[in-house]
Amino acid sequence: MFTGIVEELGEVTAVETLGDASRFRLRGPVVTEGAQHGDSIAVNGVCLTVVEHEGDEFTADVMAETLKRSSLGALTVGSRVNLERPTAVGARLGGHIVQGHVDGTGEVLARTPSENWEIVKISLPADLARYVVEKGSITVDGISLTVVEAGPDYFTVSLIPTTLALTTLGVKQAGDPVNLEVDVIAKYVERLLAAGQGAGR
Repeated sequence: MFTGIVEELGEVTAVETLGDASRFRLRGPVVTEGAQHGDSIAVNGVCLTVVEHEGDEFTADVMAETLKRSSLGALTVGSRVNLERPTAVGARLGGHIVQGHVDGTGEVLARTPSENWEIVKISLPADLARYVVEKGSITVDGISLTVVEAGPDYFTVSLIPTTLALTTLGVKQAGDPVNLEVDVIAKYVERLLAAGQGAGR
């Protein structure tokens, strides 16, 4: 489990196509400290498994399903990525419960700068809109954020200078894809309510 508090901005150093999958090599001095084969690291919000680790770099295999459902397929050598290690049991939950299981992708629609923060508008797939509410939590490229406005096919988030400086959202422009993970609690509640209604018939 992750919390959506990005630990560092990493970089893609190599991409190898493996037929129906890809192997990425990524640099991240913070997240690779003490890393072992089989460990999990979230890359732009996608939970990946460490295959190899050498120095401040690690490799991870990404299957076709993940490439199709996330924006990882658009990464190239030199791309910056948000990196986070799983949270330790008993640690502070700085963001919200993040699984690293991307629900879909959105697109940056607009950026509205202000003196001390910036509003970013992001498109929202129709099948995810019901899980996104004003002042609720959403994960964008692995970043735990609070929804400012929830529209029928978009939402907005407000970014503080720290988020702009230390994550990929500081440089994403209109048209760029982003990974989205909605609040898992909302999905469980929906499923339970549906099951309860069916049992009462």
